[in-house]
Amino acid sequence: MLHRFLKIHPNDNVLVALTDLKKGETIEFDGAPITLVDDVQAKHKFAQYVIPTGEEILMYGSLVGKAVYDIPRGGVLTTENVKHQVHGFTGKTKTIGWTAPDVSKWANRTFMGYHREDGQVGTANFWLVIPMVFCENRNVDILKQAFLDELGFGQRDVYKSYVSQLVDLYQAGNTEAIDTLTLQKTSAPVQKRVFENVDGIKFLTHEGGCGGIRQDSDMLCALLAGYIHHPNVAGATILSLGCQNAQVNILESKIKALNPNFNKPLIVLEQQKEGTEEELMSKAIRQTFLGLIEADKIKRQPAPLSKLSIGLECGGSDGFSGISANPAIGHTSDILVALGGKTVLSEFPELCGVEQELINRCETNESAERFVSLMRAYAAAAEAVGSGFDMNPSPGNIRDGLITDAIKSAGAAKKGGNSPIVDVLDYPEYVTKPGLNLLCTPGNDVECTTALVGSGTNIVLFTTGLGTPTGNPISPVIKIASNTKLAERMPDIIDIDTGPVISGEKTIEEMGEDVLEFIIEVASGRIEAKEKVLQQDDFIPWKRGVSL
Repeated sequence: MLHRFLKIHPNDNVLVALTDLKKGETIEFDGAPITLVDDVQAKHKFAQYVIPTGEEILMYGSLVGKAVYDIPRGGVLTTENVKHQVHGFTGKTKTIGWTAPDVSKWANRTFMGYHREDGQVGTANFWLVIPMVFCENRNVDILKQAFLDELGFGQRDVYKSYVSQLVDLYQAGNTEAIDTLTLQKTSAPVQKRVFENVDGIKFLTHEGGCGGIRQDSDMLCALLAGYIHHPNVAGATILSLGCQNAQVNILESKIKALNPNFNKPLIVLEQQKEGTEEELMSKAIRQTFLGLIEADKIKRQPAPLSKLSIGLECGGSDGFSGISANPAIGHTSDILVALGGKTVLSEFPELCGVEQELINRCETNESAERFVSLMRAYAAAAEAVGSGFDMNPSPGNIRDGLITDAIKSAGAAKKGGNSPIVDVLDYPEYVTKPGLNLLCTPGNDVECTTALVGSGTNIVLFTTGLGTPTGNPISPVIKIASNTKLAERMPDIIDIDTGPVISGEKTIEEMGEDVLEFIIEVASGRIEAKEKVLQQDDFIPWKRGVSL
């Protein structure tokens, strides 16, 4: 039976509509009637009892706002009658215990991965082409055009064919037919790959490397080092202009810091030394081709699930995200942690209001203090430019029930499950400790995904309630819908539907286990995440300016 509303935590004083509820309708909760004084759309919240002006509003058992004026029993919460409010936080006040889930059914499970000499195991095998500075983006684009189709990594462009058909109609004088011509997807055979064990060549163009401040170029080098060191990467071609701030020697020092014994193929070419564009490009193509021959020698082999490193992220969230998709992948995280794997929770602006709980989950005082320091510095930077974490919710978030950042954050934090926090990392540090890690990133979808992968996550779990096509060049980004309507409306980007949690057909634990099974298939190359099918290769380095 479909439940029509939900109380998330016993201490809450609001209820969540799981379906549209009508003004004047009377529902029963805890044996008492509640007559709705407003229409309440699905995903939105309404008062369990009269909430007087200035009283705290609780969801997920946490403070998420205060009443701007009296909210009647059965009244809907809005941006007009609720203001963002959270409790302060300090260092560790207690240690929160954790009972690990039973993981015996997965103890001997494996995935088919690419084993690297440093002990990491990749879920894919990519070659990277990276410019050290935006001046080289054009040359990188030329390499992209030269390689993809010839090596079988390109895809048939249905939209280009569509335009061609429109041109044919126009030139034939049949303009009336243009308005009714629909896009026809054909099942044209994909060209066979030249290198069967290479999943692709990825081209990480960006707008950095020079100008700005030296901190930006140093952080860019550290981020790129993380991508080159990444277990999903077999080798890389680096194009440098020569005079930019992001010098090759800085990149090499960052790589050495991650792995003193680094020995992947690394081709470095500097345009100001090579001479003409033709000399530079022919050399880059020839040496990259030889590198691909070496990369193709690596084959998938069984690996324990403890070798997985999983990013936990959300984007385009809605009022169901914190009820279905986020806690589901939180349970997935707990299972992986219990198996000895690594998981990474990011998006610090979306942890506003739950800081103390996370602090108390830190295994060490050092990690707790670092989290406090990073959160306070981030919040202060936002306030210094006239913003703040309270301005984080987007119009889409608000429209679909996330009316304060605290409400959004309380649900977003559920992605981290319940396990202890083993480490707190600043951007763009690399994850090394098994267990749940926190990584300082913005909430911005692409900046966050870019950072998570730069920290070493070889699969990203990305929950969404509204739908977003964000992807990454080298790590599969598995899209997880919080509701079935979204999964049915945008099937080309959604991999998993957690709507059955809302309908009561599945528990959070069952859904979390389903997610893990899907991860194993993607990690083994047996299923391709939708963003990889679409070649959604988003890459935006964070400049450490204020980005929420």
